[in-house]
Amino acid sequence: MPIYEYQCQSCGHEHEALQKLGADPIVICPACTKPELMKKISAAGFRLKGTGWYETDFKSGTKKNVAGESSAPSVPKAGSSAAASSKSD
Repeated sequence: MPIYEYQCQSCGHEHEALQKLGADPIVICPACTKPELMKKISAAGFRLKGTGWYETDFKSGTKKNVAGESSAPSVPKAGSSAAASSKSD
């Protein structure tokens, strides 16, 4: 079941509710009890990585595997504070 976010148009209270897909939206604000609660549009809180239909079926062109991409580890520059502190010994 998805978690929906709501915000009251009257008092500004924000509310999250775990509801079935077919459930009616909540309209009564739990904080001020006015029928001013509106459903917010928000993104999912997770990202699918790895191999699977979601990776191979929705890629286009030269896009690469998101899970297989890795950036090189960052190396401190000569002028950085980490390099300066090691020279002071």
